[in-house]
Amino acid sequence: MSLFSAFTWCTQKGRVCRLQHECRLFFTALQFFTRLPIPTWVGFKPAWLQHCTRYYPLVGWVVGGCSALVYWLAQQLWPQAVAVLLSMAASLVLTGAFHEDGFADTCDGLGGAVSKERALQIMKDSRIGTYGAAGLGLMLALKFATLNALPPAWTATALMLAHPASRLGSALIIWRMRYAREEGKAKPLGHRMRGYELVIASVCGLLPAVALGAARIVPSAGVAMALLLGLAGTIWMARLLARRLDGYTGDGLGAAQQLGELGCYLGLLSVLG
Repeated sequence: MSLFSAFTWCTQKGRVCRLQHECRLFFTALQFFTRLPIPTWVGFKPAWLQHCTRYYPLVGWVVGGCSALVYWLAQQLWPQAVAVLLSMAASLVLTGAFHEDGFADTCDGLGGAVSKERALQIMKDSRIGTYGAAGLGLMLALKFATLNALPPAWTATALMLAHPASRLGSALIIWRMRYAREEGKAKPLGHRMRGYELVIASVCGLLPAVALGAARIVPSAGVAMALLLGLAGTIWMARLLARRLDGYTGDGLGAAQQLGELGCYLGLLSVLG
């Protein structure tokens, strides 16, 4: 084997190993953020959790795509409202209500406590309180109302756009803020993302919006408003977490994702007004 051939072989092997590592990071993110099974060859290393956040928005492709598929199939048989409810149920099953639980705990912690320590203590409690029940009920009701009010051709598009974009918002919080607890379920995710990791997350989060806008399934103004209001929801939650907790928690990330998702739906709906 010539020196050039050996170099080419090593380079190709390195690319394969790198691609395999990136696949493992994606499946690690999928395993952490959803209830979906992953291939057995993936394995697991705790260090992978520190870098899998770059594929958090890509997990949104899976959740949003499955929700959109359920909506489209249900819409062939039942009215719009039923199809929307079934698509929402599908996303809850896929994620194990992971983000909704975080939103409810955040409402309880920030609504029922004054000090940072007490808020973190309340958020760690698995029981749901008045603030959590009221906040979660309103959140789910607003999601249903906005999705049901959209034209049927827009609803599946909204799901495929909002899930990746809202998860990008949570990834941006991880990139910019510190973890508020000394330990916790989301502590392994508290690794500060590097520049190229942020680029990967941004591409995964924004590519569906760009593709859907180019396909003109919905007006470009609707896509722009969806991203704008989704970002506004994320920024508002980030500022609230910074002021009250001096950092983010896993529950706070779930709350940011929920507000970002709802903001995207409201942005799309606003162009119909």
